[in-house]
Amino acid sequence: MRRKQCEITDAQEIDRILCSTTIGRLATNGADGYPYITPVTFVYHEGRIYFHSALVGEKLDNLTRDERVCFEVDIPLAYLGVGSDPQGRVCRLTQFYHCVIVRGKASIVPDGWLKVTALNALIAKHEGDSEHERVSRDMAGYKGCAVVEITPLVISAKSALGQNRTDEERLAIAEYLKARNLPGDRDVIAAMGLNTEDV
Repeated sequence: MRRKQCEITDAQEIDRILCSTTIGRLATNGADGYPYITPVTFVYHEGRIYFHSALVGEKLDNLTRDERVCFEVDIPLAYLGVGSDPQGRVCRLTQFYHCVIVRGKASIVPDGWLKVTALNALIAKHEGDSEHERVSRDMAGYKGCAVVEITPLVISAKSALGQNRTDEERLAIAEYLKARNLPGDRDVIAAMGLNTEDV
């Protein structure tokens, strides 16, 4: 990673990002030689990524032919527009965010307990505390979908929170966010390691 100051190395923080996002982007190697990227709903469960899919399709064809995949999730935070820079420089426009990139191997989960477990974990993640029917092997939906497991080989993560800015610039950004007060702005100030009361 070029900007080492942005790198996330804490495994718990990486897990938090993976568990708090609902959509990830799966990149497979296409038959035409081009990367093929698709958004998928997923769950990060016991160190692996699971998502469900139709029984046939380009992404399944791709990962059956080549198990190597890349998977990315991100959490967009505050966008800093022209108003965030006193001089109005467009080169200072930026988006703060957290992201995780996983390089790994994908495989189709065979029918059985792991497929049931992955589907129930996926539903529980997206339904939260609501009451819902649990997936079982005799359901039509169970039989009509495929479940893919990604085993991570390399995980990298970063938080872009203005770490490349001077202390004075970071304080000015925090003051701008506090004054702007959009949803999430105060969370970004905290993520930058600053106290909103001191800004």
